[in-house]
Amino acid sequence: MRFRELPVGPSRHLVRFLVSDRRTYALKEEPSLVATREFEVLRHLETLGLPAVKAVGIADAPERASAILVTEYLDFSIQYRRLLMRFPLGPGPYRDRLLDAMAWLLVDLHRAGVYWGDCSLANTLFRRDGDKIQAFLVDAETSEIHPSLSDGQRGYDLDILVENVAFGLADLGAMQDRPDAFDDAVDAVETVHARYAAIWDELHLEPELSPDDRHAVRARVRRLNELGFAVDEISLEPAAGRHDRVRLRVAVANRRFHARELERLTGLVALEGQAQLLLNDLHEYRAWLEYFDHRAVDEREGADRWLGEVLAPSLAVLVPAIGPARDAVQAYCDVLEQKWILSELVGTDVGLQAAIDSYLGLGAPAPESDGGAAGLPVALDLEWGTESDVDLEPAIIDDPFEVQAGGAEAGTASDSMKP
Repeated sequence: MRFRELPVGPSRHLVRFLVSDRRTYALKEEPSLVATREFEVLRHLETLGLPAVKAVGIADAPERASAILVTEYLDFSIQYRRLLMRFPLGPGPYRDRLLDAMAWLLVDLHRAGVYWGDCSLANTLFRRDGDKIQAFLVDAETSEIHPSLSDGQRGYDLDILVENVAFGLADLGAMQDRPDAFDDAVDAVETVHARYAAIWDELHLEPELSPDDRHAVRARVRRLNELGFAVDEISLEPAAGRHDRVRLRVAVANRRFHARELERLTGLVALEGQAQLLLNDLHEYRAWLEYFDHRAVDEREGADRWLGEVLAPSLAVLVPAIGPARDAVQAYCDVLEQKWILSELVGTDVGLQAAIDSYLGLGAPAPESDGGAAGLPVALDLEWGTESDVDLEPAIIDDPFEVQAGGAEAGTASDSMKP
């Protein structure tokens, strides 16, 4: 065992990090009652599958009326200061995605009857999730668990988030000597109200429709699936005062629809946004196989061949370049984004190999990286692909999924993505 130095955001309590058996744990000392309540809330969130750090244990010291809460450090995560310091300043896709992530996290918690009470950037960790950002609750000292939350509780929690996030962004802007930082931060964070309301309203929409309109039911389910929600239950109830109309009510599960589908097909574990990109890539490859093989390819064969012929060779090239501290799944998602950007520039599919060459040529950039990517454009930047030195002249590509063998065994690289 050894202690490890990691950046810590503003905190009321002492936090240290301990490495044991290649896992990193966060140790936070706080009053016993607070630590016990926080431990219970975090375990509850884990049971529900909500995005939060995992509570491992609690060590009580009655003589000091304090305790040490032990949580597992969130792999591949990044604090908001580091995330935004590596992106262009002011408005842009990065800040928008961060605000979206905060709104989604609060919706997830409120749907589960969890009142956060101290929503802030400092109490949140972030992970890049495909072409999105996912937020994870880190600090639950003031959180409460209820069967459900009233509109007043939700509104108050949302107001706390808006105020705290505005001050967090303004503070970051002041550190960067931006004179308009405060006004800009307030204007930006005010949009979280609308972001939260749009998600909440979509999840609780109960449209009226004709009893035989099955297409409307399918469209509603598809829309929820697109947002990442699996549908647990569908019910049609008579509309008030209307004999020819019914009200559609849908109960949804956690936001892991695509992640579960990817795991079912391939055994790979990924975040929801990552899974959406990977499934699209898998389905595209399966369609390509059917066209060139002149036969139907079932989903099992398509998934197996995509794993062995596309993903594993790609990871064999990427994993040695990004190192063990980076998320291999996210690196491949970055390559898919780079492939799309380069293909848009030339108006044709540049192929997977060109995208990998471009990505590695830029130094495999990522905001969570400690390597040489600092100062370079990073994934999530919709303009970064234009800086590639790769030849982008349109060419005929026999196999757009072909990847040249790299410096690692494909099987080893693929295994690194499994639990």
